[in-house]
Amino acid sequence: MLPTTSFNSRSQGNGALSPRDAARHTAGAKRYKYLRRLFHFRQMDFEFALWQMLYLFTSPQRVYRNFHYRKQTKDQWARDDPAFLVLLSIWLCVSTVGFGFVLDMGFFETIKLLLWVVFIDCVGVGLLIATLMWFISNKYLVKQQNRDYDVEWGYAFDVHLNAFYPLLVILHFIQLFFINYVIISDSVIGYFVGNTLWLIAIGYYIYVTFLGYSALPFLKNTAILLYPFALLIMLYLISLACGWNFTKMLCSFYKYRVK
Repeated sequence: MLPTTSFNSRSQGNGALSPRDAARHTAGAKRYKYLRRLFHFRQMDFEFALWQMLYLFTSPQRVYRNFHYRKQTKDQWARDDPAFLVLLSIWLCVSTVGFGFVLDMGFFETIKLLLWVVFIDCVGVGLLIATLMWFISNKYLVKQQNRDYDVEWGYAFDVHLNAFYPLLVILHFIQLFFINYVIISDSVIGYFVGNTLWLIAIGYYIYVTFLGYSALPFLKNTAILLYPFALLIMLYLISLACGWNFTKMLCSFYKYRVK
């Protein structure tokens, strides 16, 4: 038999968590548990993380339904398993090495590019965006200002990772097959294909981000997170009219970084 205790986890009749259980649910305790599991690969559910990656492309709503289930069973919205982050990091490393190969970079230049992309573009920018969205959502989107209704910072970071993954696959993997032969050529079809991929990738990021925050039942007016679509489409049309090639700019920027 499983061991049992003679006292209720709730305190005496008022429905509040006991100090022991409250400590278990603090942000610090959750963060410690998450970071500790980073070094225990056998405890990670990579199969489930791969399932999430697949559905972020085909049906991202199903991914966020699982976040609801986690809230009901584990009393937190954010992931408690770092398997998704580990697989995303592997994807990022492999695709960046592929970028280095396509741009004809040497070994040390590719390693330098990899460090830039991982620690600045992914981690640094990700922390900044997650913190900004965490602040905005708690400050302006919560229906009722209450300690029981707030967006976890870890959840904001998970939403960013979810939205970043399709963008990564489109711009850092699919696009690689078209860069040298189509996109960087000085032709209309070149910047049309490249800029269209950027439109799809950033559009995915905006949409998946919107789904992440609209999934929280205590937030209001989350539709405003879709407003950047108007600016995105306007910028896309202007880029086609002016002949801007965003992928060509990215390639030049990557080469400048590793000088």
